[in-house]
Amino acid sequence: MKRSRFVIALALAGLATAVGAQELTGTLKKVKELGAITVGYRESSIPFSYLDDRQQPIGYAMDLCMKIVDAVKAELKLPNLQVKLQPVTSSNRIPLLANGTIDLECGSTTNSVQRQQQVAFGPTYFVINVTAAVKKSSNIGSLADLNGKTISTTSGTTSVPLFKAYKRTETANVKEIYGKDHAESFLLMADDRAAAFVMDDILLAGQIANSKTPSAFRILDESLRQEPYSMMLRKDDPQFKALVDRAVGAVMKSGEIDRIYAKWFTSPIPPKGINLNFPKTPAIEEAFRNPNDKGV
Repeated sequence: MKRSRFVIALALAGLATAVGAQELTGTLKKVKELGAITVGYRESSIPFSYLDDRQQPIGYAMDLCMKIVDAVKAELKLPNLQVKLQPVTSSNRIPLLANGTIDLECGSTTNSVQRQQQVAFGPTYFVINVTAAVKKSSNIGSLADLNGKTISTTSGTTSVPLFKAYKRTETANVKEIYGKDHAESFLLMADDRAAAFVMDDILLAGQIANSKTPSAFRILDESLRQEPYSMMLRKDDPQFKALVDRAVGAVMKSGEIDRIYAKWFTSPIPPKGINLNFPKTPAIEEAFRNPNDKGV
């Protein structure tokens, strides 16, 4: 009987080893073969992913993505894994992910049901409200006041379709102009080429805080839609998706996410040492308590 049990134990151990030694696929296979992972970052998505005064990408999303990179190093037993950094824009981030130029996109990307047809997302790490920034001197107090005016937004974002679908602005007659990134879109408004910059509230706050005259601008109270942010990865890649979910989920469940959040949203941040003073909202707290990848 003892021998029989021993044989059974060996057989079970062998089965467990075979399951544990699952063949690599998708992104993890690519990274293992190349000895490198490429992370896509944004150049002006303050404070998620942007360039510091040394032109190095930093930010809240970058910190979280580096947790994923650490998990990849551990999973593949590659402590010296090369980490390549590739700038992306709102317009090219999905194509560059799909064609393999980048393996992970770390910025200020909305997880939408529509985008889920093309890409996958990690757990929600921020929840925003889409609204508009205006000059205080414009006397614009609501989104409806933008009727007959020009609005700016960033190419490849969801802002203009949301503005046109919003009940109070669906019949508004507006002209749209587009910046290549959030910094350019903000300047279009700041330089009076547009009456408002329509974008996510936290990104508006970041641009205002880093402007020459922050007190000259305000963010409207209305919300076109509440949206979840997360990192993007390739679709139909269950191994890498599981690793991303585990890595980010562990940061949230351990409470480490609170320290990282405070670092970027309620503390002075580079390069100007400005504090965005953006405490966690109930929606963000809920996302941290119950990690999920639900899109809108």
